Amino acid sequence: MNMSRHHISVTVNGNKREADVDSRTLLVHFIRETLGLTGTHIGCDTSNCGACTVILDGKAVKSCTILAVQAEGKEMLTVEGLAKDGKLHPVQEGFWEKHGLQCGFCTPGMLMTSYWLLQKNPNPTEEEIRRGISGNLCRCTGYVKIVEAVQYAAQKMRQPEAPVPAR
Repeated sequence: MNMSRHHISVTVNGNKREADVDSRTLLVHFIRETLGLTGTHIGCDTSNCGACTVILDGKAVKSCTILAVQAEGKEMLTVEGLAKDGKLHPVQEGFWEKHGLQCGFCTPGMLMTSYWLLQKNPNPTEEEIRRGISGNLCRCTGYVKIVEAVQYAAQKMRQPEAPVPAR
């Protein structure tokens, strides 16, 4: 079988990455196998679970439903790109502080979906949060703690950073 190859260039977590990929390579496999970013999980391969969610050109997408070649020239944020300078993003902090994870399998996708939701709506209601994460499945938590984690992150993101005292 002759599978066609393509050279793609994608900005991932702020860094330009280039690679040759087969035309049928799914974005999730490109992320995990070619880029070595294993935080993005493979759950169902049918777009039902949301474990593979990443942000592609500002939109939350399920990377098991997109071909790697479709990411050519785009910007992508994976769960590895949320923390900055060793400091957790408020969404990550919220999941930690409010115990929004148990087994952790859905967590990367939940984090990315929550991040995207809060970019669009910085002050969501509980119903809006539940609707916003409805494309991501969790079999452990019952979602209550996840909703609390997103509420925590939303509040923290709305508060300006406290100034660091001068020494």
